[in-house]
Amino acid sequence: MSPARIIILVVALVAGLGAALLAQRPSQAPKTVAKVEAAPTVPVLVAAADIPVGNAVTANDLRWLDWPLSGVPAGVVRKDEAPEAEKELVGQVARFALLAAEPIRREKLIKTDGTGFLSAVLPSGMRAVAISTDSRGASTAGGFILPNDRVDVVSTPRAEADSAGVFSETLLRNIRVLAIGQNVQERNGEKVVVGETATLEVDPGQVETLVQAQKGGTLSLALRSLKDAGQTAPPETENAMTLVRYGVTSKSVKP
Repeated sequence: MSPARIIILVVALVAGLGAALLAQRPSQAPKTVAKVEAAPTVPVLVAAADIPVGNAVTANDLRWLDWPLSGVPAGVVRKDEAPEAEKELVGQVARFALLAAEPIRREKLIKTDGTGFLSAVLPSGMRAVAISTDSRGASTAGGFILPNDRVDVVSTPRAEADSAGVFSETLLRNIRVLAIGQNVQERNGEKVVVGETATLEVDPGQVETLVQAQKGGTLSLALRSLKDAGQTAPPETENAMTLVRYGVTSKSVKP
């Protein structure tokens, strides 16, 4: 066999082997790149920093934040619905504390129109009455009662000269504390608010009860648990009073 034929056979053999190897390799489909489209957003007005209750809102307290359109909470201020909302809300007073980046809701702010904050946030038909308290905490649960807590008001009338003892009774139940001293909220993480007065939210009939009781004795506040803040009746006996005779405490029930 001539050398030329040998070379042709070798080339053909190599080409055949190469074709066989290529046929055995799995075919690779071209990689597809998924195109991710950004979800539509809408600017929502949020608090640029913490806004304490009672503070007047300034322009620096507000900013627009892009919010996913599908998850915009109901009732928040949207730029496509109120483009001039910043100018409108500046100067209004915070009825509730707002946290940084929290969406602004109009019901959390109020126009005071030059009136005091407390009268602006007081619900219609309700009254604010301040009672004297002991700054050492003797009549305010050791000083741990804070604004917006719920309390029971306990009255201890002054004992008469010929009285054999003193008694206390619960006058009002589930009363909201508006302020301690002049503090209307817990500030800077402070857990104890000290003040000489406690301002309570009561109805007109309860105003007279409080004033008469304070003139005739002392008033104390009993802190209620958040879990039973909605209850107005005592858990056991209605119209119960605590009777103290010669240092011995007992309970009796009014007839």
